[in-house]
Amino acid sequence: MNDRIKNLNKMVLSDNWYRLYKYSFDYRNNAGEWETQHREAYDRGNGATILLYNTSRQTVILTRQFRLPTFVNGNADGMLIEACAGLLDADNPRDCIVKEAREETGYQINNPRKIFEAYMSPGSVTEILYFFVAEYQQEDKVEEGGGLAHEQENIDVLELAFDEAFGMIGSGEIRDGKTIMLLQYARLNIFQQ
Repeated sequence: MNDRIKNLNKMVLSDNWYRLYKYSFDYRNNAGEWETQHREAYDRGNGATILLYNTSRQTVILTRQFRLPTFVNGNADGMLIEACAGLLDADNPRDCIVKEAREETGYQINNPRKIFEAYMSPGSVTEILYFFVAEYQQEDKVEEGGGLAHEQENIDVLELAFDEAFGMIGSGEIRDGKTIMLLQYARLNIFQQ
C-alpha cells in the first residue's frame, strides 16, 4: 500500500450504466504535510482491444460506430473509427478479445498476441486496457460481424489498406486513442516502411 494515502472513503454517486464513485482521502504531499483530497472515478471495468492485420494484403480491420460522448464533445456525426474492443466482464483478456473480434468483425481469431496494457484515462477512469494484435486471413471471416443486437452496437466493419488507415490519423479521420496506439505499433513492428 501507499504510505502517502490514509483514510480512503468511497461513496457511490451513480450506478446506472457503470459506477461513478466519489473518493475522499488524506494525501501526504511533497512537503510532507497531510491534505484532504476529493476525486471522482468512473469504474466501467477493464477491457481489451485488438488490431487485426493481414501482411500479404497490407490491410487492417477496423470498426465504425456511433459514440455519444464524442458527439456531445464536438464530433459532428458521433461516428468513430476504432479497433475492435470490449469489456472483459467475467472473461480473461485473451478470451474476451477472441469473443469481441468475432462479434464485432465476424473474424474468428485463434492466436491473439498481447503486446501491452495501459490505463487510458487515469485521471478519471479506473479501466486498464489490454492491447492485442492478430493476423487474419479471408477464410477467418465466419460471420457478418457488426456487434450484438441486444447491445445496440450497430457496428460497420472496415477493411482498409494499412497505409490508408495510418494516414487517417494525420487527417483526423481516426481520433480514437487505442486505435492510434495500435496503428503506431503496427507501423513500428508489422508494416515497417
